[in-house]
Amino acid sequence: MAKILVVDDEVGIRELLSEILRDEGHDVQLAENAAAARAARIGARPDLVLLDIWMPDTDGITLLKEWSAAGQLNMPVVMMSGHGTIDTAVEATRIGAQDFLEKPIALQKLLAAVKRALQKSVSTGRRSELNLTAFARSGPLRDLKKRLDQVSAKSRALLLKTGPGSLAELCARSLQAPGKAWLDLASHGQPLALEALEQAAGGLLFAAELSSLSRLQQKNLAFALDRLEKFDLRLVAASAQSAAELAAAGFDEALARRLAEVSLGAPGLAELKDEVPEIAAQILTHLVEAGEVPLRQLSTAALNALRNQAWAGGYAELRNVVRSLALGALEDEIAAEEVTRLLAPQPSAAAQALPLDLPLREAREAFERAYFEHHLKIEGGNMTRLAEKTGLERTHLYRKLKMLGISIAKKGDEQ
Repeated sequence: MAKILVVDDEVGIRELLSEILRDEGHDVQLAENAAAARAARIGARPDLVLLDIWMPDTDGITLLKEWSAAGQLNMPVVMMSGHGTIDTAVEATRIGAQDFLEKPIALQKLLAAVKRALQKSVSTGRRSELNLTAFARSGPLRDLKKRLDQVSAKSRALLLKTGPGSLAELCARSLQAPGKAWLDLASHGQPLALEALEQAAGGLLFAAELSSLSRLQQKNLAFALDRLEKFDLRLVAASAQSAAELAAAGFDEALARRLAEVSLGAPGLAELKDEVPEIAAQILTHLVEAGEVPLRQLSTAALNALRNQAWAGGYAELRNVVRSLALGALEDEIAAEEVTRLLAPQPSAAAQALPLDLPLREAREAFERAYFEHHLKIEGGNMTRLAEKTGLERTHLYRKLKMLGISIAKKGDEQ
């Protein structure tokens, strides 16, 4: 029969439900609060959860949201409450609960709800991506989510002012309505048509770094910005540069000013080093639940090793590293040595072959060429991050690369 997790802070109710369900042949596990429920959810991987709404540490609705945001709501959940209202039931259903039982729970209603929930498969539609709601135990990320909700309640367009280790995608995912479209404007290489906006209606448009957008992509962004209201869309763009800096670098000045009308400073991983272990752990859980990696766990030492990294590539880099660690690990627990082995800096072939018998000027140029080629490769050609890492102003950086004969690949079509 099924594995059922019963979550309720009242011991009498837990024992009663457990006795009834075990008599029906089910394997029952009990949890007295949200913390125990989280552990049981990961360890037991239940087929069904009976979840009380009113609990002392974290209420059931909050826990349901957390599971949904982390991609862990892949089992049916039946909510229980002795003080529930129609609004509460509607909210729980909207988040992903499959049924709602009012206490005291009649035997036949309990068994019928359990039967329905186990027979009804969880929706296999669009898989939810990880977002800030999953980090309910992190004060800084919880506050960031509140600020995002507050600003987005008054504006459909939002510019995130990001620093090193951008969390722009994680922030944007937090504003994406469940089951609605996600359109990454940086990956859209063709003129944006009205049909594309119609298909994305109710969804979210995203641009991770404005300075990396081509002329065509900037035109697409302006086109979409004028039609957000018509198609019930949200727009989240991000940049490490001010509107003036963007314009000086060749970005559409009028568009930069429009986007800057509503902006929010979003801390990056460089400011949130103590939150990196929690973010990494949630990323791994999300990947496991999605079936993208085998069941793995990061050791405490591995989490500390991840905390101490710079994460210049932000959330995307951290996610890729966690995925790689989980895919490459031979044991269930990922050790710190595997983190060190994966992230240890590897000198480029040019740096390894650096000639030391040249005159100083030629040797210096050879070193600088190898240095910039190495970091240009690490940053994926992103000139903003390269400028930050090398400590050079962008104009000076372009001149330096041209002098060294290093070509810069342009992203997208320049139109």
